[in-house]
Amino acid sequence: MVVSFFPESEDKKTKEEAVFFTPRFDANGLLTAVVTHEAYGELLMVAHMNVQALSLTLETGIAHFWSRSRSSLWKKGESSGNFLSVREIRTDCDQDAVWLKVQVMGVGTACHTGARSCFYRKIRIDKGTVYMEIDSPLP
Repeated sequence: MVVSFFPESEDKKTKEEAVFFTPRFDANGLLTAVVTHEAYGELLMVAHMNVQALSLTLETGIAHFWSRSRSSLWKKGESSGNFLSVREIRTDCDQDAVWLKVQVMGVGTACHTGARSCFYRKIRIDKGTVYMEIDSPLP
């Protein structure tokens, strides 16, 4: 059974203090999802979920997202085998974002480039010039 309805509440107090999960999707029907490694706390990726992706994630325990570039549902790991097994989900105070703590299945990479994390580039500034330093993309 896929949950396709979440109770709505625009009341700030209800959003911040209630025990009911009432996610607030944006004007495009999306919710920001921050994904970190369950054991290490490393930031792996930031993606978006629509109602269907959030429902499937809650139902299956495997992270699903909405691909804005492809305009389609995306089960993370479906093509690579690097599924994200959700261990915990948290929401922020106004419930417009979720934080997924996951275990990465397969070879342990979360990024489609083969990097362990999608955040493998550091932005540096040297004498007024902005450049990126790239970590090894391998896990």
